[in-house]
Amino acid sequence: MKKLLTILGLLAVLIDGSVAFAANGIDKAISKSTVKRGTISVSVKNLSTGEVVYDLNSDKLVPPASTQKLVTLAAALDTLGTDYAFKTSLYKNVNNELYLKLGADPFLTSKNLDTLMAEAKKKKIVEPKNIYIDDYILDSVEWGEGWQWDDELNPLMTKFGSYNLDGNLLSIVVMPTASDAPAKIYPKKFYPLTFMNMVTTGSANNIEVEKTAVSLPDMLTVKGTVSKPETFEIPVNNLKRYFRLRLEETVNNNKLEYYGNYMQKKTPDKDVYLVYEISHPMQMAVDAVLERSNNLVTETVFKLAGGKFVNNTGSTDAALKMFQAYCEKLNLDTNDIKLVDGSGVSKNNLMSADFMTDFLLAISKHEQFINYKNAMATPGEGTLKDRMLYFNGNLRAKTGTLSDISSIAGYITSQSGNNYAFDIMINDAKTSNADKKMLEEYIIRAIYTEF
Repeated sequence: MKKLLTILGLLAVLIDGSVAFAANGIDKAISKSTVKRGTISVSVKNLSTGEVVYDLNSDKLVPPASTQKLVTLAAALDTLGTDYAFKTSLYKNVNNELYLKLGADPFLTSKNLDTLMAEAKKKKIVEPKNIYIDDYILDSVEWGEGWQWDDELNPLMTKFGSYNLDGNLLSIVVMPTASDAPAKIYPKKFYPLTFMNMVTTGSANNIEVEKTAVSLPDMLTVKGTVSKPETFEIPVNNLKRYFRLRLEETVNNNKLEYYGNYMQKKTPDKDVYLVYEISHPMQMAVDAVLERSNNLVTETVFKLAGGKFVNNTGSTDAALKMFQAYCEKLNLDTNDIKLVDGSGVSKNNLMSADFMTDFLLAISKHEQFINYKNAMATPGEGTLKDRMLYFNGNLRAKTGTLSDISSIAGYITSQSGNNYAFDIMINDAKTSNADKKMLEEYIIRAIYTEF
C-alpha cells in the first residue's frame, strides 16, 4: 500500500512539474514580447477535467472583440435550433392583395426578390390591389450600442434589420475619363447618393471615400486618382429605402402592374395562401459567423433568437434575456460580464478570459458540440487564413480585433493528445496589432508543444 501511495505521489509531482514547465513556456513567450504583461489575459483549461492549467489576469474584464461571437451564437443556436431557416415569404389573400413577409434573412439578394415576383407572375397574379411589407420580425434599431460613427463607411460594419438585402452593401464604380479630367462615379444599382467628385483620371488608382458630413449621410466625398475602373462597396445608409427601390424594380420588371405604395402591415393568420418562399439554412449563418466573423449575420441571428425567446419582435434587449437564460442553463455566472450586442463590435462589451473558457467547457458537453467546433476556423481558412499554420488539424478558434484589442479563443489538441479550451485577450494601446497577433501565436505554440 505504501509503495502504491509513493508511486501515485511521484505521478502527481510529474504531472504538476509538466504543467509548470508548460506555464514557463507561456511566461517566456510573454517576457520576450513587447506587449506589457498587465495588458494580457490568458485562461487555459483541460477540456476533460476542467482543471485550470494556466491563468494570467484571467478575471480581468476586457472587451472580447469578435471572440464574443462564440458565446452569442451558441445561445442563439440553442434557441432557434440548427434546423432553423431564414424565410422570405410572399402571400396573397382573396382580395388580390400581396403580403411580403420578411425574415430578416442576411443572405437575401435582389435576385431572390426577383424570383418571388416572377413566381407571382407565373401564377397569374397581376394588378394586385395592394402590396404590403410585413417587417415586424425585428425592431427598427439598425446599429449596436457603442458602435463608432466613423465606421459607417466600413463594409464590415453594415446596418442590420428586417430589411436585410444584398448584404446591406452598395457597389460604387469609379471610371476614368480623359487624362486629368474628372472621373465618372455612380452606384451599380440606383440609390439616391450625391458625390463630391474630387477624383481625376491619372496614372494610378488611389481612391479615398469620406462622409461629407454626419448630417448628410447620403453625400460622399471621393478623392484621388483613377487609371482603370474600380469598384468598392459601402454600407447602405437607409435599408428600408434600398429594399423598396429593389422591390419596385422587380415588380415593374415582372410586369405585375402595381403603382401604389408599399405599406407596412402584418400578414394575417388566415385567409391567405403562400405564393412562394425563399429560404436559406442556418448552417450558412454558422459558417459566416464562426469562420468569417460576419457582423451583419451575427447581429441578425442574435436578435432573431431574442424574438423567438420572448415570442415577439426581435431586439437586442430580448436577445440579452435569451443569452442570460442560456447561461443559467449552463450554470454559468454572468454577474461580472457585460454584453450590449451580439458581435463584440462595441467596446462596451466586457468579458473575462475565465468566463470564456468556462463557457467553452460547458458547451463541449452539448450533443451538437462537434458540429459547432468544426464550424470554427482552422488554420488556413476564414479569419485564420494566413495564421497559425503550425497547428493545422489541431486548432479550432475564433479571432477578434478592435482598435487596441486583439483576442483569440477556442480549442486546441496538444502534441501529447490532451484537449484544452483557451482564451487570450490583449488590450494594449501602445503595441502594434502585428505584435499582439505574434504573441498569441507563441502562447498557443507553448500550449501545443508543452502541455
